[in-house]
Amino acid sequence: MTARLALLLALALLLVPAAPAKYKKKPTLPEDVLRAQTVRVVIDPDAGEPLDRPNANATARDNVEKALMEWGRFRLVMDGQEADLIIALRTGSGNMMRPTMKGGPIDQRPGIGQSTDSTIRIGGQRGQPPPFGDPAADPRNQRPHMSNEVGPSDDMFQVYRGSMSNPLDSPPVWRYIGKDCLRATPQVAAVEEFRKAIAESERPRLPKTP
Repeated sequence: MTARLALLLALALLLVPAAPAKYKKKPTLPEDVLRAQTVRVVIDPDAGEPLDRPNANATARDNVEKALMEWGRFRLVMDGQEADLIIALRTGSGNMMRPTMKGGPIDQRPGIGQSTDSTIRIGGQRGQPPPFGDPAADPRNQRPHMSNEVGPSDDMFQVYRGSMSNPLDSPPVWRYIGKDCLRATPQVAAVEEFRKAIAESERPRLPKTP
């Protein structure tokens, strides 16, 4: 287990019982996040694909990207391009441990063709985008293999600053964990919660009464 994966598990154990919907005081997002214009959606490099749903993470990424397109606040960029924000996704299975498949081309995509009721996004990809963090630890550089993955039992949506080296090695600026929160049912709950967090952060604050 990598140090980053161990840290992620520890954070998940602390955060899952206190779901965002139960927060009494909602944190204000940093100013640079509110000014962000571009975003890149990725599958968490430590996430494997569950054997019973081999395209779960790829489907979640597609759901989130379409929801962001409908929202219209951010411009989505292709894999490997620089972005103000990076959103990392990881689907849950209801259990803290599950057998998964890691490595190989399962989450790679040579091109993008997405459409919603109001927008269309088409793009191509040349080669593989550079990995996050240490290339030797990146699952895309390994042969496909089985793994008993330890991680959050629910879906996870994490927002990172993109304008730094190895962005996913830094703490996320915002996180949402929830059951099926990356599914389109029809709205993607994690994206809706991120919208609410931004709206709350941008709401003018009234001065406190002396």
